[in-house]
Amino acid sequence: MDSWIVWLILAAVLGVAELFTLTAALGLLSIAALLTTVVALVGLPPALQLAVFVIASAAGLAGIRPLALRHIKQPPPRHFGVSALVGKSAYVTAEVTGRDGRVRIGGEEWSARAYDETLVIPAGATVDVIEIEGATALVYPRE
Repeated sequence: MDSWIVWLILAAVLGVAELFTLTAALGLLSIAALLTTVVALVGLPPALQLAVFVIASAAGLAGIRPLALRHIKQPPPRHFGVSALVGKSAYVTAEVTGRDGRVRIGGEEWSARAYDETLVIPAGATVDVIEIEGATALVYPRE
């Protein structure tokens, strides 16, 4: 079997593996294997083919390393929309039970239910938003 066929098969396998893992590393190795396929088609010896693969792989991985490090060091993404309300405190404007109630969260009035359905939270109490279900805040009294 010609060596270029082996390199082409390796490139295809690495490319398919990249589609499943989405790590970028396997994609870079796949590109290196494709470059090596071209070198093998030219007829260069196997030792030089391996050297091209190693150098192309190292260059690709070294090139993407700063991007990967920047991605790792980024702060976690901030929540926005209703998911940003989870963990906030709220003021009970109308008694909250396991079925209904009203709370004010950051200047907005929301329908609410007690997270623990056996609780009755009086108006004027401070609660924590545990979860948002549709347009209803599930709340729990602040201790």
